[in-house]
Amino acid sequence: MATDEALNHADSESPEVWAPVHAWRVLGQLHAEVAIEPLINLFRTIDEDDNEWVGEELPTVHGMIGPAAIPALTAYLADPSHGLYARIAAISSLQRIAEMHPETRAECVAILTRRLEEGAEADPILNGFLLASLLDLKAVESLPVIERALVADWIDESVAGDWEDVQIEFGLKEQRETPRRPLWGPPPPPPERGFDSSNVIVRQHKAKAKAQAKRKQEKKSRRKNRKR
Repeated sequence: MATDEALNHADSESPEVWAPVHAWRVLGQLHAEVAIEPLINLFRTIDEDDNEWVGEELPTVHGMIGPAAIPALTAYLADPSHGLYARIAAISSLQRIAEMHPETRAECVAILTRRLEEGAEADPILNGFLLASLLDLKAVESLPVIERALVADWIDESVAGDWEDVQIEFGLKEQRETPRRPLWGPPPPPPERGFDSSNVIVRQHKAKAKAQAKRKQEKKSRRKNRKR
């Protein structure tokens, strides 16, 4: 049921479409290690079918299953043949495992940090989500790698901010000292005194909306290309 193609592609208004979601949650509650690989294989549907439920639900399910999922998720994240948003789901899954199983935090942080450290050829958006997860995990130990990646311009700053945002998030600065580099449109005005730009939740919601819009546009383009 969790991986059934017909159910996963059922009409969005039908009750059948909810069956896989409930199956995923039950597998998580059962700590079903046998389900790790089949569930990870569903990550591809985020890029291929714009399956937002997979990206929303499966990181928490893997968090419920626990540390046994770490090796498979690490291997999946490291494989550039997988889609961008599928790999982002692997990042979110490792983050959720670290949050739900604190004894794994150091291991998960090390995995995410190593992936960022080796991210010169990776998509800057992927590196942005690595940064966002490291910020959420309060990974102060990753600051040297984060700074190098930002200075080298490996990270899409629209996802989780720039080096000053990172310093504010970790309490190393109280507020910005320079205007943020414009990503589009006219340059921003100088920051006002007392302005705090370190709200990670707001930034991630904006990034998620941007990612969803980009996926939908890419999906439309693929459909047009298939019709030609």
